[in-house]
Parts: sequence; structure tokens; C-alpha cells
Amino acid sequence: MTSPTRTVLLVAHTGRDDAVEVACAVAKRLMDSTIGVRLLVDEAPDLDIDGVEVVPSDTDAARGCEIAVVVGGDGTILRGAELTRPAETPLLGINLGHIGFLAEAEWDDLDSTVEAIIAQTYVVEERLTVDVTVSYDGEAAYREWALNEASVEKAARQRMLEVVVEIDGRPLSRWGCDGVVFATPTGSTAYAFSAGGPVVWPEVEALLLVPISAHSLFARPMVTSPDSTLAVEVLAGTDGGGVLWCDGRRTFELSPGARVEVRRGAHPVHLARLQDAPFTDRLVAKFDLPVSGWRGAAARRRSSRGRTGA
Repeated sequence: MTSPTRTVLLVAHTGRDDAVEVACAVAKRLMDSTIGVRLLVDEAPDLDIDGVEVVPSDTDAARGCEIAVVVGGDGTILRGAELTRPAETPLLGINLGHIGFLAEAEWDDLDSTVEAIIAQTYVVEERLTVDVTVSYDGEAAYREWALNEASVEKAARQRMLEVVVEIDGRPLSRWGCDGVVFATPTGSTAYAFSAGGPVVWPEVEALLLVPISAHSLFARPMVTSPDSTLAVEVLAGTDGGGVLWCDGRRTFELSPGARVEVRRGAHPVHLARLQDAPFTDRLVAKFDLPVSGWRGAAARRRSSRGRTGA
């Protein structure tokens, strides 16, 4: 039997029956088209698909794959990004979650989605990431990255987080707050949005700084250059310290005196896109925004032709 020349990494939220069902359907269609399917070792038993390649769940999982298909919600897609980013493998998400901003397809578009993968008619776009460094007295103690956001939050519910925020080496303000979110444009519709930050179109290169419940006269969300360095220092008055979260998945405890620096990531995440729809349409669909009454340019042109007798 000839080995397949094309391989797809398949990642699924195996704790959900519908995700397992969709993942198995995707695998069957791909394998029927002589495309190899690769599974993660911790997911393979739940998916129980014959004839697949099984690999460790590490940063080499996506190497040699032309694309990774992730079945689940945004949390599963963020997990997929951790696997695909080192190899620069494009990631395509099939949404089974609530909103699923990172997903490109819905489960009811499964047939056309798989056909696009088989025909390689998708396009790939780069999404800006952030690199995060935690240091004490100038010595790095922790390094991470994030696709959506890095957030510095209070560790104790009953305490305030006392911080000084810095942009490009200059102090901006001191806040008593619940935390600070440092987000990418991709993450502007995630935690930063919930904290009151602006929605930023994904093709815009920028970094966002969004305070969470800050007690200050000047505590507004800010958008900075993508080349800026954003930093927050946890002050000694913070009882219990704080905690750093990267994409809500990876965490690191922060003691008083910790300095967290956030800058543009050295390596982007590659997302596969099936259609070149405007981001406005994605916002309307994902948030179910009311647009009734809109007539649009086409309607105005039709109305104009009617008045002129054209």
C-alpha cells in the first residue's frame, strides 16, 4: 500500500460526543481521498480510527502536515495553535462551541469544509501573537506566548492588584485593579472585549492594553504600536501577589516585585480561511447583531435608478 503524500493533523475535543462524531467524519472523508490523518496520542483511543498515524502531543505534532483541522470551541483551537505554531502549519477550526471567533467553519458546513481541504482551495493568513517575559530584579523567571491575550490578574478575590503600567519604557499610571489584559487584534473579541476593550480588525497590526476594574481617573483601554513594549509591575503592596494567564490556558504565579513585559511575538499563528468574507460580517454573525433596516450601497443604487428611470 502506497503511503499518503499529504497529511492532515486532526485535533478534537474528545470530551464531547459531537466533536468525536465530526472528527471521525472528517477523518473518513480525508482518508477516502488518500490523504493521511495524524492523531494525538492522548486523543487516538477516544476517536478509535483505523489506519491513522499517532504522534505525541507536543510541539512536533504538526511538523510535515499541510494543515491542522481542529474540532471544538475556541479553547480547543487555542490548544491546536500551541501545536501548530512551531511548525508554521495552518490551522482550520470547525466550531462546536458558543461563539467560536477563531473557527473558520461551523459543523453544518462540514462537507464544503472538507472539500476545500481536499482541493487545497483555502488561503492562509498570519495572526500576530505576543511574547511574554516575567522577571525579578532583571532576571527572567518565565517566558510564554499568546495568540489572544496575556492577562495579569489578582490572585486573591478579596484583594486589589496594585500595579504600575509602563509603555515603551515610560510609566503610564498606577492602578489598583482586578487586572490588566494585553491583547492582540485576534484577542480583541475575547477577554479584552469582555473587559471593555475595542474590537480591532485582525488585519490591523497593534497591541491592546485593557485595565480590568481599575480604580483610577485615567484607566481607559489603549491601542499601541505593534512594536511597543508593554509592561506591568506588581507592587509590594499587593497582598498575595498576582497570576499571569496566557490565552487562559497557561499560568504563572506572580509575587510582589514581578515585572511582566509583553511585546510582539517572534512567531505568528497561521490560520486557514475558506472565504474572503469581510470581518464585519463575522462580527454580525458571531454576536447576532441586529442589522434589519440596512439598505446598503446596492439598495441605494437600485433606488437611484428607479428615480431616474434608468
